[in-house]
Amino acid sequence: MADGEEPSTLADPAEGRDRAGAAVFAQLATELHDVEGVEETVEAVVHFALAALQCTAAGVTLVAGGRPEVLASTDPRVAALYRLQIEADEGPLITAVREQRLVVVADVDADDDWPAAWIEQARAVGVRSVVHLPLLVGGRVAAVLSLFGDTPNAFGPDDLAVAEILARHAAVAIATAREEASLAQAIDARKLVGQAMGILMERYDLESDQAFEVLKRYSQQHNRKLRDVAQELIETRLLPR
Repeated sequence: MADGEEPSTLADPAEGRDRAGAAVFAQLATELHDVEGVEETVEAVVHFALAALQCTAAGVTLVAGGRPEVLASTDPRVAALYRLQIEADEGPLITAVREQRLVVVADVDADDDWPAAWIEQARAVGVRSVVHLPLLVGGRVAAVLSLFGDTPNAFGPDDLAVAEILARHAAVAIATAREEASLAQAIDARKLVGQAMGILMERYDLESDQAFEVLKRYSQQHNRKLRDVAQELIETRLLPR
């Protein structure tokens, strides 16, 4: 810079994009925090992916016991692709879950690494590019974020970088929503069991521990959850036969 020359006030375009991207993800984090329920959280994730990335469709599958379960998708066309892989237990989605890694199919027509049935179905529904990104929680795959494009090589390095950031936010949000749902179910179950115990204590003059043992015995004998036994007792005022 020459003496007396004013410093440039022009902003670096890259810095501007970074700030804009940070603001967008900050907004996403806030929105996900405000959403209640697992399904609502997943819906927010897929619609954000659709808006932020150059994809034709997006979807999320939850993973329980190592098996994916489709929870949300922005396009019914991809449901057949999900279903085919889950039923056959093979394909890029299954690989992403088992190997806990990003799977990118840049061009369905040029990639013969996957089952022929899956490639044929992808072509049939007009999908040419696919990304499956595992959402890791505690070192395990809790869900998979999937992106679909109708052109080859639809997802470049920048798209994958954005998807990685989205996956981190989504993993935390989904794990939190699951934990809150489990806690709510546990609290609900305790309330039901408490009400059922009260009915037994009043009707049969039992102590609280005796009433609980009655419910537990019926639960074990009929191979039913304690919560369900309590629910039936409250509704019918009768123990299951």
